[in-house]
Formats: sequence, C-alpha cells, structure tokens
Amino acid sequence: MKIYTKKGDKGTTGLFGGSRVDKDDVRIECIGTLDEANSTIGLLRVKLGTGHEWQPNLHKIQKDLMDMMSHLARPSDAKKENKNPMPVDGSTFCEEWIDALEAAMTSPSDYFLLPGGNEVSALCHIARTQMRRGERRLVSLTKTDEVHEAIPAYINRLSDLFFTLARAEMDKAGVAEEKWQLFLYKRFKSAEPS
Repeated sequence: MKIYTKKGDKGTTGLFGGSRVDKDDVRIECIGTLDEANSTIGLLRVKLGTGHEWQPNLHKIQKDLMDMMSHLARPSDAKKENKNPMPVDGSTFCEEWIDALEAAMTSPSDYFLLPGGNEVSALCHIARTQMRRGERRLVSLTKTDEVHEAIPAYINRLSDLFFTLARAEMDKAGVAEEKWQLFLYKRFKSAEPS
C-alpha cells in the first residue's frame, strides 16, 4: 500500500466514516495540534533515553493521544463506529502523576515560570503550550459538534502535567527556576490581612 493517495492535493482530507473536509477545518486544526504535541512528546522520550522512569507514562500518553485524535476525527453523525478505546481515566491518571511529582519536589509550585531551564524542561514547556493550543482548538470544535467529555478534561490536565514535569526535571537537575510572578490566587491570598 502506498503512503500517498493524492486525494488531498486539492486541500481536503478524509474523516473517520468517509466524509471529507477542508484541511483548515477546525476539526483538522484540533487534531493537527494534538499531533504536534504527540511528536514533541516523542522527541522528549528520545532525549530522556529508554531507561528513564517517565517512559511508561509518556508512552501511555502518546497512545491515548492517538486514540483521542481518532475519536475527534469521527463526526457525531458518522455511521461507522470507532472501536479505538476512549481514555476515560486520562485526567485522573494525570492528577495522580502530578501529585506524585509535586510530593517529590523540594519547593511548591507558586509562580509562573519563564520556560527553559534545561533541554528536557524546555521540551516539556513546548508540549505544555501545544496542549493549550490543542485545548483552544478543541473548544472551537465543541461549538460545532459533540466531543466526548473525557477528551477536554484529559487535554486540560496534560498541560498541567507538562508544566509539572518541567519543574520536576529542573528540581532533579538542581537548576533554579526563573520566576515571573506569583500565581494570581497566591497574590490575592498574600494581600489578605492577617
């Protein structure tokens, strides 16, 4: 089977179930952004090396993203059923990993940070921002078609997770965080009278 079909040469692409849409359709923009994030996670995994403790969880996230993208490629009116699993536990999975990472760090997460630190941390920030962009595209998609509620929750939590992974990497490497400002809720809390 050839990788090229020539069907997209005029700017359209096929969806799950057979219908075609323009390649700049909001659904394709959403899927494409999550695909970019998945590729960044792949680069992160290569940079970490095969024996790194994050590998199993990052591998799970990559597979879950593929499953979610397949579901996003299926319009709600498609007759064909999508038999790929729906990762309904994704947000809980992220929360549990975030909690474990934060418990192991030497300082709490109180500040917005300048992305960077070291190469692994910077890659985590790139994945975080791509997840946020994917989330924005996902919101646009939900205005035009139904999306399973597990997907927006998982994507939202993934951006939090990659922020935490960036911090965990810096903490482990002994690299100082470049702080910008206290989180807004922390600023309000510190301004309250004692």
